[in-house]
Amino acid sequence: MGDRGYGISPDITKKLAQEIKEIVDLGVQVVIVIGGGNIFRGLSAAARGMDRVVADNMGMLATIINSLALQSALENLGVTTRVQTAIEMRQLAEPYIRRKAQRHLEKGRVVILSGGTGNPYFTTDTAASLRAQEIGVDAILKATRVDGVYDSDPLKNKKAKMFDELTYMDVIEKDLRVMDSTAISMCMDHGMPIIVFNLLKHGNIKSVILGKKVGTSVHGNQERRK
Repeated sequence: MGDRGYGISPDITKKLAQEIKEIVDLGVQVVIVIGGGNIFRGLSAAARGMDRVVADNMGMLATIINSLALQSALENLGVTTRVQTAIEMRQLAEPYIRRKAQRHLEKGRVVILSGGTGNPYFTTDTAASLRAQEIGVDAILKATRVDGVYDSDPLKNKKAKMFDELTYMDVIEKDLRVMDSTAISMCMDHGMPIIVFNLLKHGNIKSVILGKKVGTSVHGNQERRK
């Protein structure tokens, strides 16, 4: 949404598409799980009295709008994409099918996954963790508005300390809110590395892919970022 406060910023979407194209051009297979908080936040609406299931369903529909916007921006740059959704709407996107997603990746297409898990009460983070395990990715890159994981909110506390590396148990015990507890537990159970980085800094996606020291790495006790 950029500086708009809500909705979709065409400039931000175009810049993001350009950065994704850079790593696609390196031969990297890319799966994107996209949220919808710039349009509608189900949890916030539920807190204001809306039925939680209805609110979450609306939030999942918002992710499909974002996916179509990103698909358009990528294809304008010549990047072949496929949008898959956990909520069936065949006129707009393919239904999520694991083997089909893997086949698209093998053919060099960017796969954009929308609609969360298709179920209320599950976050975009949980959807990303679930799809990561299903598809068999190498790592989850969690894009945020700050440089990594901090001991407190850096947007509110200028003295907040950023961590270079954390274990899954560090995240849980320190309640660092990298992802929700379900998502972190799933990653911990399967040893899925997570790299948290600032999406708004140009070149960060490519730097992470190239193994440069960017953001915060979350892993198991015996693992280290390579």
